[in-house]
Amino acid sequence: MDSKNSKIYHECGFDTRQHLEQYVSDRPDMAFEEDFLKFPIENLRTTFAEGHIKGDVLIDLSIGSVVHQLFAACDFFKHIIILKVRDRCIMEVKRWVNSRTGAFSWDHATKLYGDIEGESNKLQEKEEKMRIAIQHVMKCDIKKKSMMDPIALPPADCIISAWLLDVISKDQDDYIRHLRKFSELLKPGGHIILIGDLDGTYFTVGKDKLHLLNYDEDFARKALAEEGFVIDRCEVMKRTSVSDLLDHKANIFIVAHKEK
Repeated sequence: MDSKNSKIYHECGFDTRQHLEQYVSDRPDMAFEEDFLKFPIENLRTTFAEGHIKGDVLIDLSIGSVVHQLFAACDFFKHIIILKVRDRCIMEVKRWVNSRTGAFSWDHATKLYGDIEGESNKLQEKEEKMRIAIQHVMKCDIKKKSMMDPIALPPADCIISAWLLDVISKDQDDYIRHLRKFSELLKPGGHIILIGDLDGTYFTVGKDKLHLLNYDEDFARKALAEEGFVIDRCEVMKRTSVSDLLDHKANIFIVAHKEK
């Protein structure tokens, strides 16, 4: 599939439930368990278990309505604030947070955490703990100089951004500009965790083809360094999935802290 004429995520959006079903569900035909479930879950579990990243406030800026990247964090932060660029994503997340009928089930992701932690008997407790920790699901405007203007958020001890920079950035300069805006929400000395796709140009949701920024590990490292971050950890895994839904070559997980 040619990447030309791909839609831009925050300008056109997509069917958020379809996105969840295609990329992070437990459907038998879901091809991305290793890439988009196990890879981030295992790396986040290891990162937070080290005990260096913790605090009062964590801000999440991630694609669509995914929340599985937060299960490991809820043990280390009192308050989680989720920011979304589209109303439909906010509605989908709130449906799960409020345990409403028809909410997307994250039982399979919770089970992965439970299997890693050896606490498979505490899956319901894990979900409830995260629901309590998620205190706000709010809309942000990435086109503004300050994404939350006129709202002032408390500075974050940590930011997690899963796949969002990849889809809102039209080019590498755009990526750096968005990264800078994310950084402004972070305390000096705070941490940022980026999860993304490398060497890709498109992904699809249903019949919609959407833009995916083409970049490599060296660019991601350089972008963080130029914005005043020191990289603490970087993991890259070659793509394991067989699917023409997207054309990335590898997955990247980066942890960095903001110099004081």
